[in-house]
Amino acid sequence: MQPPRPPLLPLAAAAILLLALAPTPAVSRHHHAPTTETLDVTASLSRARAALSTATADAVSLHQSAAASPTPRGLTLRLHSRDFLPAERSRHETYRSLVLARLRRDTARAAAVSARAELAATGVTRADLHPANASAVYAASAAAIQGPVVSGVGQGSGEYFSRVGVGSPARELYLVLDTGSDVTWVQCQPCADCYQQSDPVFDPSLSASYAAVPCDSARCRDLDTAACRNATGACLYEVAYGDGSYTVGDFATETLTLGDSRPVGNVAIGCGHDNEGLFVGAAGLLALGGGPLSFPSQISAPAFSYCLVDRDSPAASTLQFFTGGGTDSSNGADANTVTAPLVRSPRSSTFYYVAMTGISVGGEPLADVPPSAFAMDAASGAGGVIVDSGTAVTRLQAAAYASLRDAFVRGTPSLPRAAGVSLFDTCYDLSGRTSVEVPAVALRFEGGGALRLPAKNYLIPVDGAGTYCLAFAPTNAAVSIIGNVQQQGIRVGFDTAKATVGFTPNKC
Repeated sequence: MQPPRPPLLPLAAAAILLLALAPTPAVSRHHHAPTTETLDVTASLSRARAALSTATADAVSLHQSAAASPTPRGLTLRLHSRDFLPAERSRHETYRSLVLARLRRDTARAAAVSARAELAATGVTRADLHPANASAVYAASAAAIQGPVVSGVGQGSGEYFSRVGVGSPARELYLVLDTGSDVTWVQCQPCADCYQQSDPVFDPSLSASYAAVPCDSARCRDLDTAACRNATGACLYEVAYGDGSYTVGDFATETLTLGDSRPVGNVAIGCGHDNEGLFVGAAGLLALGGGPLSFPSQISAPAFSYCLVDRDSPAASTLQFFTGGGTDSSNGADANTVTAPLVRSPRSSTFYYVAMTGISVGGEPLADVPPSAFAMDAASGAGGVIVDSGTAVTRLQAAAYASLRDAFVRGTPSLPRAAGVSLFDTCYDLSGRTSVEVPAVALRFEGGGALRLPAKNYLIPVDGAGTYCLAFAPTNAAVSIIGNVQQQGIRVGFDTAKATVGFTPNKC
């Protein structure tokens, strides 16, 4: 009888022990990648500190970079951050004051968007929001020209703008990009009351293509609020915003020139003679909303897309309209595109809603935030999630925000906390660090798509000393808003024909 072979058990045990102790770099890397993002502190602080000095550069650089070549089937123009408007230069001595100014504008903007969405859900239109007798006041006082005044109200929060030619011959004006508006307008002479802008106020008498819109026309009837000039039968428009600011004037057709593209004629725009509490610096607004009077609707563009550069960068990105031969929004062909359903409100055509179902932090879905937190009521249009170019910081339902914040804090135990700043309650002192690892944050959409955000899109500097804050905020409103801080560096494409919204990272 052979004796047992005792070495086998110790060898097997040793092998198991060695396997247990051995490093597994491939597995660790695979697990690490989807759960964290690297924030380059040095690079983002460098951009922040340079923003103030860069903003004092000669305005010629913006003029030279404003033009863009047409796309094969549409129009393209360049976008810039608001803080590089000539009127905005040298207004802030520190980066902190610049951030606080942005957040003040953003608070007003988010409140205005939320108010309009909620009023629409209750059956109230913007026609019910206009200041008492504003049109009558304008009609009576249009001849009394007053000097331009600087607006004290920050509704506009027009955070990205482009150079657009208005009239014939074209006069180049800075217009704000706004996906939350349907009426394109510019300030016009004679001014009953105009705010200060970077360019001379547009004079329609010098344009050969300017023509009044008749009161009995379909375009005049498409306005939420309209009136008639008794003497001429011309259409008067008024657009009122949720914070009480407004623009009033003549509704007209005009020629617009975008970049190096051929001029686009017969575009209905507002020629504003009385403009209160709107955009300081820019001459007006390029409306990209979903209503019949928005610019995409008027040029029959079934799809358009934009990419927003970092707001601390003087670089330009692009806004593209696709006008024929299909509905390619420039996103669908990219393998990295995350596609989500585009949802339309039954009460308002202006806003672009997206079917968002949840949020992941550190690779894990927030289990205590149900999809219903982001759902729109099919009958009233209440709730839902708006993708907005003019709101900066993403607003989430209070409970959803608290869950995201708490999960993020649990994932950053080694980062030293700092006091809150303005609407931010979760801040860190990253001074002296070159980079940090933070939990990955992803927005999840119906159909299974998940948009993973770069760390710089949700942990942002609020001063030049290294204080960073989590760039989300709670809201008590029924609607949530995906803001432009989270959209930076991501091409966002709206395809109304296919009812989709596409998000393509790193495609500016």
